[in-house]
Amino acid sequence: MDLLAKGGVFMLPILMVSIAALALILERVYTLWLRYRLDEEGFVKGLMHALDEQDFSGAIEECARAENNPLSRVLRAGLLKVHRSDKEIERAMEEEMLRTAPTIRKRIGYLATLGNVATLLGLLGTIFGLIQAFEGVSMADPATKQEILARGISVAMLTTAFGLIVAIPCLLSHAFLQSKAIQMIEGLEEKAFTLFNKISALHRDIEKKEVRLRMKTIEGGRRA
Repeated sequence: MDLLAKGGVFMLPILMVSIAALALILERVYTLWLRYRLDEEGFVKGLMHALDEQDFSGAIEECARAENNPLSRVLRAGLLKVHRSDKEIERAMEEEMLRTAPTIRKRIGYLATLGNVATLLGLLGTIFGLIQAFEGVSMADPATKQEILARGISVAMLTTAFGLIVAIPCLLSHAFLQSKAIQMIEGLEEKAFTLFNKISALHRDIEKKEVRLRMKTIEGGRRA
């Protein structure tokens, strides 16, 4: 608190930026690592097994149990269209992906902005401190010039340091969280493609069985 008081008026805005950044980081870490936590490989294997058994309702129920997870919502959108054409299934998952991806990246970009704001506030405090120092020196008597100059430079250095102390973790956290978000979105796309291929293969198998059944019916009719 003593350093905040010595740093001048710009220390408080930088402190507010640091509090906002910390709250944002904690919220995103909780969301991406805890709220969206899911054994994705096991989850997808369970869905594949249900599809092999043609238990479509069971696969949809499995997705409903993990409805807070983006992957579950995207795959469920495709499963709800399982009896439709491949194009409709693909479109349904793409639409859900467009709705879901922004929730993963949500507010992460603000960290870069907060880091830049902290840096600029520190720079502004530096300039303000130097102006104070030189104005004070120009008007002060020789006995107090050194003290006024030291106080102004102290304000300048403290605001610069505090601004950088806030900005560096903001920018590092932005890069880290952005990387995590990209990884999650790429995983979504990969597993959605896996599910789509599985459903498409089931459709082809069903069509082949229907064709064989028709052929047998036709051949039976000819023999009769």
